[in-house]
Amino acid sequence: MDKLKIKSMKLYKNVGRIFNELREIGKDESKILKVEDLINFDQLHYCGTDAVDFAINNTKINSSKSILEIGSGIGGPARYIGYKTRASVTALELQVDQHKIAVDLTKKCKLLKIVNHIRGDILNYNWKNRKFDVVVSWLALYHIKDRNKLLKNSFNLINKNGYFFAEDLISLKKLSNKNLSELSSDLYANYLSTYEAYLNDLEKKGFEIIHHKNMTQKWARFIRKRKLSYEDNKNRNIRVHGKKTYENISYFYNIVDKYFSSQKIGGIRVIAKKNKE
Repeated sequence: MDKLKIKSMKLYKNVGRIFNELREIGKDESKILKVEDLINFDQLHYCGTDAVDFAINNTKINSSKSILEIGSGIGGPARYIGYKTRASVTALELQVDQHKIAVDLTKKCKLLKIVNHIRGDILNYNWKNRKFDVVVSWLALYHIKDRNKLLKNSFNLINKNGYFFAEDLISLKKLSNKNLSELSSDLYANYLSTYEAYLNDLEKKGFEIIHHKNMTQKWARFIRKRKLSYEDNKNRNIRVHGKKTYENISYFYNIVDKYFSSQKIGGIRVIAKKNKE
């Protein structure tokens, strides 16, 4: 994955904006934070901690389990899983700036003993035979073009009877070259399969699909509400983050809303199980 081109996605610019939000609630200088202080700002996927709770409950995550999150960003889901379940969580993130912020926030939440942040690429990171009970990911896998290697590596990293959980973007109709170019730049979309192809890819690698759901309509409502709320609070958001950051995030929210509302892209939630080595 190209670590520079991914920054064409405006959501991934100005990632330190979470500290602006903490400043707004008087927590920017705090040496100690609570997970509850962060969850309104560090869950960058759709539907916040509800989505993480679904993964926890349906992949049987508890304090005895080891978890790997692929594409962990600034660490929101990883911290929440560790905090909620006391599971051992490894958070893998490619981007340097997001990784550093994640470590800082996890340290302030006093969770570094159970949430370990690693900067690396799932396609080539050397795990030295380490395995996990559950591999999870939220809105990150569609960035990765080499789906074959991604799923092969994921399968090999999971213990027998372990789980793979993903919420991800999919294509709903054949996309034009112009659409593909725009999505590649603005969402860093490198792999947008159909719903059925997504499931087939997992089965070809040896996974058993135990749950799948089309999330398109639910996410489309979330995305529209998010966009309108951000625009309705324009003055506040410019004051807190500055005009440039406001424009970047507003642009990103509008692009995602455009593609969901036109039913060109959608969402999938899938849970798969590894029944054999």
